[in-house]
Amino acid sequence: KSSVQTIGEEQIQNPYTELLVLKGHQDIVRFLVQIDDCRFASAGDDGIIFLWNAETGEKLHELHGHTHKITAIAPFSSSDVAEEKTNLVITASADRTVIVWDCTSGRQVQKVSCFHSTVKCLTVLQRLNVWLSGGSDLCVWNQKLDLLCKTSHLTDAGISALVELPKNCVAAAVGKELIIFRLSASNNGSEGWNILEVKRLVDHQDNISSLVSVNDLAFVTGSHIGELIVWDALDWTKLASECNFWDSSVHPDVQPEIKLSQSPHETSVQHLTSDEECVFAAVGKGIFVYNLQMKRVIACQRTAHDSSVLHIEKLPNRQLISCSEDGSVRIWELREKQRLPAEPVPTGFFNMWGFGRTNKQANQAAKKMQENTPVYFLELVGDLIGHSSAVQMFLYFGELGLATCSADHLIILWKDGERESSLRSLTLFKKLAQNGDLQLKL
Repeated sequence: KSSVQTIGEEQIQNPYTELLVLKGHQDIVRFLVQIDDCRFASAGDDGIIFLWNAETGEKLHELHGHTHKITAIAPFSSSDVAEEKTNLVITASADRTVIVWDCTSGRQVQKVSCFHSTVKCLTVLQRLNVWLSGGSDLCVWNQKLDLLCKTSHLTDAGISALVELPKNCVAAAVGKELIIFRLSASNNGSEGWNILEVKRLVDHQDNISSLVSVNDLAFVTGSHIGELIVWDALDWTKLASECNFWDSSVHPDVQPEIKLSQSPHETSVQHLTSDEECVFAAVGKGIFVYNLQMKRVIACQRTAHDSSVLHIEKLPNRQLISCSEDGSVRIWELREKQRLPAEPVPTGFFNMWGFGRTNKQANQAAKKMQENTPVYFLELVGDLIGHSSAVQMFLYFGELGLATCSADHLIILWKDGERESSLRSLTLFKKLAQNGDLQLKL
């Protein structure tokens, strides 16, 4: 019997009761990126990029130029003072090319074909008006696709993820290592740039699978064997770590799950996101909430889905959304558990404060701290069933809804049913009023 939490047909807290199915892709859709408040781009294994209107579901442009699957995509806004602001999209492909597209016209702005390997990640440094491509080396480009500088060949495996850090630095995940690079402009007044490797961090025991910035002071990495490390973004020292996602003694507030063994894919950190207070981690089939101040997991759902969780995001309210290889999209709410006065305080995590009865004072201090520590849990409040295959990721557009993409070649726009109904009523009312005015004039 599956231990995954279920929800019935009555989903009072789930606003997404309407959906629009967007067709066009001919293979797995892996990427969605937001262009502005109501436009987004989609891309995947068919090598085609589509631009969509998130409000209406209208297909705005179909961009052809790559011959193999898309491996990375990033939005880039032009900040040239002399021109109007231009929304661009940069795409990298397994055909070893990178193309910059104009989102308004749908035309190619530039194309580069000088790569020795596939570009696996793209990062825009908006403040410096440059962007980075990561593959077997790290390259720095300007908006016109002029190569400003690059590193020497790193590894055949290449850079799998990049994140911007303060003081013109970036962190690059290369296998098990985290390499810190610093960018600097040339002092002679030319457009020349330099990129310098300043540190290598080798604390992970397995390949780094996810990388996310928390704020200007910290960033977080996750690995394939379930390691989570919090780093200082200024001096790159380790602030905290969590390697016991599946240890019930460390997270006693959650019902333990009986398992004979954990296979690697069940403990892999697939995706990380943060709201500066907490880090939200997709680990195997579960989702975990790690509080940065407490330096511990405060809530989790170990089997949030039937298969691996591929993407997780925190909404502006206390809700989370997760999507999975099982084709589902689920909405969770982080709630504080109300303890009864007589309820025993769970033990486990704070055992480090004292062992047995040898340190009674320490045990009492630990118990008092536990009583004052809020306990949270994740409550399933919505289940969005529409895709027939793995949901790769999603974008949240606020009141416009939610966009999801999947291995079933489809994109679905999930809409707030009540809002859409009221908008239709308002449109109908306006039409009736206009017809009434027309009849009076006649």
